[in-house]
Amino acid sequence: MIFSRLLPYGCLLALAASQGPSSQDVLVLTGAPRATVPTGDYISYSTTITRAAATSPSISAITTSALVATITSGSTTRTTTLGFTTLLGIGTSIMTASNGTVKSTSSPKPRILLSGRPHTTRPANSTMRGTSRSKTSTAAQPTNTTPCNNYPEFCSRKYGEITEVAAHNSPFVKAGNAGANQLLDVTAQLDDGIRLLQGQMHFVNETPHFCHSTCDLLDAGPITDYLGKVFDWVHSHPYDVVTLLLGNGAYNAVTTYQPFIEETGLQQYAYVPPKIPMGIDDWPTLASLILGGNRVVIFLDYEANQTAVPYILDQFSQMWETPFDPVDRSFPCTVQRPPDLAEADAKNRLYLFNHNLNYDINLLGNSILVPQIPLLNVTNAANGTGSLGTNTQGCVDMWGSAPKFLNVDYYNVGNGSVFEVAAHYNNVTYTRECCGLPVSAAARVARTSWLATACVVGIGWLVL
Repeated sequence: MIFSRLLPYGCLLALAASQGPSSQDVLVLTGAPRATVPTGDYISYSTTITRAAATSPSISAITTSALVATITSGSTTRTTTLGFTTLLGIGTSIMTASNGTVKSTSSPKPRILLSGRPHTTRPANSTMRGTSRSKTSTAAQPTNTTPCNNYPEFCSRKYGEITEVAAHNSPFVKAGNAGANQLLDVTAQLDDGIRLLQGQMHFVNETPHFCHSTCDLLDAGPITDYLGKVFDWVHSHPYDVVTLLLGNGAYNAVTTYQPFIEETGLQQYAYVPPKIPMGIDDWPTLASLILGGNRVVIFLDYEANQTAVPYILDQFSQMWETPFDPVDRSFPCTVQRPPDLAEADAKNRLYLFNHNLNYDINLLGNSILVPQIPLLNVTNAANGTGSLGTNTQGCVDMWGSAPKFLNVDYYNVGNGSVFEVAAHYNNVTYTRECCGLPVSAAARVARTSWLATACVVGIGWLVL
């Protein structure tokens, strides 16, 4: 009996030891069992609230007479022209913003990157990871090479018309910890093409941290550290739109998180919608978000208050989710949150497809859901039973449109297959390299994955 109780902890210690000694890698289970599915108050609106138009442009708006990108493919050159506020078109011949004349191209030309740099301002007393910034700063030289989230075709599409890959529990990157959901850090995630970052927040000594269900399982540190890295990336990638989905694990008022988010400076890039709630067709185009400097969309799952904090959007009145932490390989594309959502209302909202397969362990009175690591290659695949590609098609068949977000674990497993799936439903081709993983790290994750699998199987046998 003593051996059976100690074995699960021994496995977790072995996982930690595979990465080197660290007391933080030891999992200690405390407290009462938690609900399998998060729940809370769901906001509904009987009427639409319209926000007054802003009197001045965003402080991070791009100011330039024209932004032009040409992409050469074979003998065809496509030109994308962004004016002051409007994307005019994509094709071999389009209208310019300045004078309305038609420009056509018929021969290959070198790629021309979007020109122009955003002007950004930070509050005088703001800090990021403890480093003071001056009130006004010039944006970093753009490092991205393709506008509109790596596809110029997306510039003219509305935010809600594009399927993108989400990193489930993005901050939870910790080698050897069974509670981890990603291998690569947030900067690598964004570099590889992840465009929704999701994570749950809990307070530790009056400071919000990203923690996996409980901070005893995995504490990824203060949210300001992680969001500061997101700010750095957004600041240096002025032609990309990023979404944050913050989980309010303690169900605190949104105003308790506001000062910590604003400490990172992200609020200056945050999109504030003109109405509450936003329907599927109400969202602006990526070009509009980019040119306006509103390139970060922030959702909070519970306790949002858009009249008090307009840039932190209520998730469930504008985006629903399929079953949370699924353990069923068929991944039903049904609405779980918010509950009892009418079909017509569901079709008028964004939706997030939770496609991360979990293994449910009930250990010593605690229910733990951990990633099904042995099946990651299948779960993240572009086709086949239980694959992201096959199950996304099931969503399309059910709802008539693809999900806005594909929420996956260990997105790097499959060498870009999750991005191939998103590209397929966006009617574009995925040609980028994936993913930002050195050889030594690849060997390490293989070893850690095998050990985690052995431990999960052993724990499952003990509790039967």
